[in-house]
Amino acid sequence: MERAKKKIYLDYNATTPVHPEVKEAVMPYLQEEYGNPSSVHIAGRVARKAVEIAREQVAALLGCMPSEVVFTSSGTEANNMAVKGALKILRREGKKHIVTTAVEHASVYETCRYLEKEGFEVTYITPYRDGYIDEEKILSSIRENTALVSVMHVNNETGVVYPVERIGKALQKFGILFHVDAVQSAGKIPISVRKIRAHFISISGHKLYALKGAGALYIKKGTLLEPLLHGGHQERGLRAGTLAVPAIVGLGKACEIALRDMEEVRHHVESLGRLMAGKLLQIPGSRINGDSPTRFPGVINISFEGVDGEALTMALDLAGVMISTGSACASGTPEPSRVLIAMGLSRKDAASAIRISIGRFTTREDVEEASATIARIVDKLRKKQPVP
Repeated sequence: MERAKKKIYLDYNATTPVHPEVKEAVMPYLQEEYGNPSSVHIAGRVARKAVEIAREQVAALLGCMPSEVVFTSSGTEANNMAVKGALKILRREGKKHIVTTAVEHASVYETCRYLEKEGFEVTYITPYRDGYIDEEKILSSIRENTALVSVMHVNNETGVVYPVERIGKALQKFGILFHVDAVQSAGKIPISVRKIRAHFISISGHKLYALKGAGALYIKKGTLLEPLLHGGHQERGLRAGTLAVPAIVGLGKACEIALRDMEEVRHHVESLGRLMAGKLLQIPGSRINGDSPTRFPGVINISFEGVDGEALTMALDLAGVMISTGSACASGTPEPSRVLIAMGLSRKDAASAIRISIGRFTTREDVEEASATIARIVDKLRKKQPVP
């Protein structure tokens, strides 16, 4: 198999490189400004000020008040905090039903599976064949005891964008809490808490060119939430634990950059995504999974008939092209993608899928070279093991 000449990174949905401006903003808090933001001395006050500036930057991206932003360690923690924290309170009122989708990220899906063992009832909405889920599917599952609806904004495996604004508007008359996992949309497409009308919105730093180790949860003012972690009184008593100042500063700066550059970067990523999809669809036996009209073009989940996705991913890695077979959180599992199976793909077709995700640092040359490499390796794999 081919050996790498040049490294081409096309796995931005798994994680993103750190933006140079983020690195510059973070460096002082890795060196001289090392205070604990809970300390009252000058070093603590400097760190606390940096955290509050970051809170304002996150709030600006989401269109909310800084006081509605709580910092976490990740998008996974933010999702767990919202879902478990809200349900602990609503359970006392006899509300024990959750509506979510069968294609959520593992941090929501597995949390709901866990809550089923704790006595909650969960309805998992399956998408249409193109990966889309509309508000009618959500509303048809509402019950009198429904406590929470949790729907992601952009699917991490297929890039399909869900109508969270319409869902949020429709849910208002029911008085049901609404959580949106915006980890894959934050910084890529506009997010407005006013339009979405969610009670909770989760984001993650390392998905938008910041460091790993920081996420954030928007909590609508007046919404009650039971803390997930207990200990100190950080984050208004909602999230105990010493704040990771460097990662939080990086998250804030990344949100500022995303807001500033969003239209330019979005145009760049979408145009390259369309270019790549067009080239890959020229390969015989290829099909995009989740080809909804709402799909964010920067994410391409594609199957090649008769080719094993894992084998293709490994061969591409040797050739210097880095992609994935789906969610990074599910890597290493022998099972085909749960998301693709829920969309109606056979296990064989799901096992043939790979995910390509493009970012702000991807170039046209990357797309041209990677597309040619994929076509070449797909042909080699098919000759090695012909389709029956």
